[in-house]
Amino acid sequence: MKDVTPLTEGWTLRHERTDVPAAVPGCVHTDLLAAGIIEDPFLSRNETAVAWVGREDWRYDTVLGARDTAHERTDLVFEGLDTVAAISVGGERVGNTRNMHRSYRFDVTDRLDPAGPTSLSVEFTSAYTEAEAVRALVGERPNAYPEPFQYIRKMACSFGWDWGPTLVTAGMWKPVRLEHWSTARLATVRPLVTVDGSTGRAELRVDVERTPTAGSLTVRARVGDHTASADFDDSHTTLTVEVPDAALWWPRGYGEQALYAAELELLDADGAVLDRWERRLGFRTVTLDTGADTHGTAFTLAVNGEPVFARGVNWIPDDVFPSRITPDRYRTRLTQAADARVNLVRVWGGGIYESDDFYDVCDELGLLVWQDFLFACAAYPEEQPLRSEIEAEARENVTRLMPHASLVLWNGNNENLWGFRDWDWEPALDGDSWGEGYYLGLLPRVVAETDPTRPYWAGSPWSGTWDHHPNDPAHGTAHSWDVWNRTDHTDYLDTVPRFVAEFGWQAPPAHATLRRALPGEELSATSPGMLHHQKAYDGNGKLERGLAHHFALPDAGPAGFDRWHYLTQLNQARAIATGIEHWRSHWPVCAGTVLWQLNDCWPVTSWAAIDGDARLKPLYFTLRRLYADRLLTVQNRDGRPTVVADNQSPAPWDADVRLRRMAADGRTLAETTVTARAGARSVALAPVPDDLLPDAGSAKEFLVADAGELRALHFPVRDREFAYPAPRYDVETVDREGAVDVVVTARTLLRDLLLQADRLAPSAVADQGPLTLLAGESVTVRVRGWDGDGSGSPDAVRAALFMVEPA
Repeated sequence: MKDVTPLTEGWTLRHERTDVPAAVPGCVHTDLLAAGIIEDPFLSRNETAVAWVGREDWRYDTVLGARDTAHERTDLVFEGLDTVAAISVGGERVGNTRNMHRSYRFDVTDRLDPAGPTSLSVEFTSAYTEAEAVRALVGERPNAYPEPFQYIRKMACSFGWDWGPTLVTAGMWKPVRLEHWSTARLATVRPLVTVDGSTGRAELRVDVERTPTAGSLTVRARVGDHTASADFDDSHTTLTVEVPDAALWWPRGYGEQALYAAELELLDADGAVLDRWERRLGFRTVTLDTGADTHGTAFTLAVNGEPVFARGVNWIPDDVFPSRITPDRYRTRLTQAADARVNLVRVWGGGIYESDDFYDVCDELGLLVWQDFLFACAAYPEEQPLRSEIEAEARENVTRLMPHASLVLWNGNNENLWGFRDWDWEPALDGDSWGEGYYLGLLPRVVAETDPTRPYWAGSPWSGTWDHHPNDPAHGTAHSWDVWNRTDHTDYLDTVPRFVAEFGWQAPPAHATLRRALPGEELSATSPGMLHHQKAYDGNGKLERGLAHHFALPDAGPAGFDRWHYLTQLNQARAIATGIEHWRSHWPVCAGTVLWQLNDCWPVTSWAAIDGDARLKPLYFTLRRLYADRLLTVQNRDGRPTVVADNQSPAPWDADVRLRRMAADGRTLAETTVTARAGARSVALAPVPDDLLPDAGSAKEFLVADAGELRALHFPVRDREFAYPAPRYDVETVDREGAVDVVVTARTLLRDLLLQADRLAPSAVADQGPLTLLAGESVTVRVRGWDGDGSGSPDAVRAALFMVEPA
C-alpha cells in the first residue's frame, strides 16, 4: 500500500525584502499578513498599498527528510500551485508549472538523500511577468478589464473584477505531499454513472501508472453492497458495478439525495492492496432540452426525466485568497443557499474549480451544480503555450469532478461568445484566435470523451448557434444586464427569456460590515472608503438612478447615509423580486433564473445576497420567499392585474386567495376570494375582479392578496407617488433563551419594514427581512447574538428599524 507524507510544516517564504514563516496551503499575501508585514487589504484602501506583492517573485523553502522508505517510487505531488513555479529538489530543477488549475507530480525517487535531509524550493514568478510575456508572444487580445488575466491560467478575478479587489496571489494554494509507492498506483478513475430502468450502473474506467517490474494487476470495486473485479496486464481497464433497484439521487425539493459509498482497490499478483480510490456516487440521469418550439429554443434541465425550474445563484470564490476557504465555510455558505430554497449553483468561469468539499456538500444538499470552464469576459488566445495547458486542465478537472451527482452541466465560458459579437472584439481581433475553438471544439470533445453522461453548453449567454444572437432571450441562455446598467428594474417585465443565467442589482453590504471594513470613516455614499469598495463602473451612479425611479433621493452626505443604505438594499431586493416573480410566472417557457450573485469575496458594494463578512442582506430573505416551492404574486396579463400561483411542489395547490382593495389609511374598500388551481410543478392564473382593482394611477389604493401565510401586493404607482401615511407602530422586546424576540405592531401601513439587527450589535442576526404590515398586524422578529439593552431595548430597536416613508 502506498504511504503519504504531508508537506505542511517547516516552510519559509523568502524574498529580497524579508523571510517569514509560511503556511502551506496558503499564499504570499496571507503569509505576509500573518507576519504583520502588510496591513489587511480588505480594510480601508489598503488594497492599493499591497499591489507590489503581486509584481514580485517569491520563493518557498523547506527540507525533506532522509529517504527511509522501501517503496520503489517517491513522487512529489502538488495539488495546486499558483501559478508560474520552478521546483528544485537538492538544488536541481525537477519541473516547472504554469497553471493554477492543475495538479503536478514529479518523480523524486533518486533525488532524496538516504543519509540526510534534502532541500526543496518552489520559486514563483510574478503572474504579471508571465502574462505579459505570453501577451508579447501571442499578441494583444481584448477583454472587459484592464488586466492581463486571459494570458495566464490563473483565477481571473484575482486581477480584480467589478466586485473584487486586485490582489494577484502566488503560492501553494492546495496541499503538498510525498507519495511513496511500489508496483503500480491508480492514476485516474472515471466513474460513468447511469441508470438503466431500475438498475444503477457505475462503469469505472481505470488508468494506472506501473513500474517496469509490475506484473498482472487486479482491480476490485464495490458500490454499496455490490461488487465487481477485473484482471489486466496493461495500464487501462474498465469494470462495471450494477446496483439493482437503485435509489435515485434527486435535486433539492424533488426527492431524496441517495448516495452510495464507492470504493476501488488496486491489487498486485499476490492480492496485496497497492492503492485505493473512494468516493460517493449518486444514480440519476440528466438531460438538457434545447428543442425548438413556438417560443424559440428551450433550455430546460431534467433530472431523472423530471423537468426542473432552476432556482439558481451564481457562485464566485468565497475569498479572494481561496486557500482560506475551509470545508466548514463551504458547508455554511451552501447551507445558506439551500435555506434560501436555491436548487442550482453556477460556478462562474472567472474563479476556480472548487474543492471537492464544495461538491460534496452540494451532493448532500441536492444543489445542482452548473460548472463553467474557466474563461470569462475576454478573448483567449488559442496558441501555445496556453492551448495544451487548457486541454490538460479540462481533462483533469472533468475527471476529478465527474463522481459528483450534483454536477449536471458543463459550460464553456462566461460571456465570451457574446463579447465577440457585441463588445467590438471582432474588428479588434482582425482574424486572430479568441477562444471559439475552445468553446465549440476542444471542450465539447473533452467532455464527450471523458464524461459523456452530462450535457455540455458552449457558453453563457449562448443561443446554441450563430444563426441567433448569442444573447437572444428567445434562444438558450440569456444574461440580463441592460436593466441594471441602463434602465429600471421594471423593464425585467418586458421579456420572457428561456433561461436567465445572470441578472442582478447592486446594494451595499450590512452596516456592521462597513463599520469593520472602513474603521474611523464617516460614512456617506461617496466617502473615500465607500468609493474604494465600489468596483463597478459608475456603480454609485447606477444605484442613484435606480433609486430615483422609485423613491425620493435621500441626502447624499453623512446625514442621509442611513436612509440611502436602507433604500439601496431595499431596491436591490425589489429589483430581484420583480424579475423572478415575472419569470417564474411564465414557467415552463422560462425554465430558470440564476441570480448574480450569492456571495462576496471581500467587503464590497455588490450584487451579492450574502456580503463579504457573511452577513445576510435583505435580498437573501427576499430570495427565500421567491425560491419557495409556492410563490404567490400579482402580474399583468392581457393588460390587467392577475393573481399567479406558481407551484413548484410535487403536490397540487388549490390556492384560495383573499383579495382586498385597501386604502392607504387602512380601510378595506372591497374584498373577495378567488381560487387559482395549480397542479404539481405548474402555474395557475386568476384574474383580479373589476371591483377589486385599484384605480389606475391611484396614489391612495392598493391590492393585498393573501393565501395562507403567503402575501402579494400590487400598488398602481411607484413609491415616490404613493400617499403613504406617516408610520406609527409599537415595539416590544421579549427575552428568550439565547435570543430576543422583537414584536412590532403596526398602527398604520408599514411598507417593507426591516430590522437591521447588526445595528443592535455586530454579532446580531435577525430571522426575517423586509415585510409589509397592515394596520393592526404584528410580527415577531427573532434576534440572536444580542442580549438586549434592558429597559432601553425598544428604543434601541426603533433606531434599527427602517421602512418606506412618505415622499
